[in-house]
Amino acid sequence: MLAAGRVAGALLFVGEEGVGKKQFALELARALNCLKPRGVEACGECSSCVRAGKFVYPAADDKEARGRVVWSEHGDVGVVLPYNRSILVDAARDLERETNFRPYEGRARVLIIDEADRMNKNAANALLKTLEEPHPTSHIILVTSRPASILPTIRSRCQTIRFAPLAPSEIEEYLVKHRRRSGEEARLAAHFSRGRLAQALELNLDTYRAERDLMLNVLDALTPQTDRSRLLRASEELSDAKRKDDYEPRLDLLETLVRDLWLLTLDADRTTEATLVNQDLRERLTRMSAGLESRRAARWLTGIEELRARLAVNINRRVATDALLLSMEQAGKS
Repeated sequence: MLAAGRVAGALLFVGEEGVGKKQFALELARALNCLKPRGVEACGECSSCVRAGKFVYPAADDKEARGRVVWSEHGDVGVVLPYNRSILVDAARDLERETNFRPYEGRARVLIIDEADRMNKNAANALLKTLEEPHPTSHIILVTSRPASILPTIRSRCQTIRFAPLAPSEIEEYLVKHRRRSGEEARLAAHFSRGRLAQALELNLDTYRAERDLMLNVLDALTPQTDRSRLLRASEELSDAKRKDDYEPRLDLLETLVRDLWLLTLDADRTTEATLVNQDLRERLTRMSAGLESRRAARWLTGIEELRARLAVNINRRVATDALLLSMEQAGKS
């Protein structure tokens, strides 16, 4: 697109959380405004490139500030952020107003909507109006890990770019090269992050192992002989209302462990270290998989995915978790 000089006015960056979508959006903003481009790419060193990535983000509960576009030190690169889990209509209207101006100092205005799936109905409608009448020197980039939560009419007006998770070897190389981790820690973080660099950088391995042990207790309660009272205690701990922010990460962990078990049930001898996420638990997971049918593990994965899809609406997590674990108990028995 850059080489042809035909970057779309509206782009939708889709991919798992932490794979670098927002960072890539900023890199595109730099490329469009770089003072000393290297081919079509930004140099990363000129004043324009440096300032485009420098933001002072307002507090998450600052409604007034998050009701406007937050600008970087570069006058043509801004971002819209959620306020209390929602993108406000005021922010969408401010973005609409800003797209009508010509660039102040660069060649293009780039406005990034982070977590675009959090737009409320009014904000989405305001954005739709903006997309219907694009300004030739403005580019809007929507960043999301949940594209299905964005209005189809908005998605249809954007060019979608999909981001795949990075390979563990790429993440490990990055961690070592930038001296963020080394040796066994870098290898484990690269695998545990499931292709998400941001998670690999932020991951506390001790906390990860402790949380993973809790999810292993859930699986222990399911195999080989189900202990229902233990299973319901595990459900209560997983859906603890006092730790609601831990719910989805724990569900991620459970899904990762089940995925590894499923792979081992298919062919333990041919399941390589590269395909197992929790390769440091290979021996334990191999023992657990010995009495587990692959179709049962596959149904467990389906159940977890169905629950994750329902999290987009306001469900009772405790009831949903009880139902999930009891259905996992029954899976494969019929």
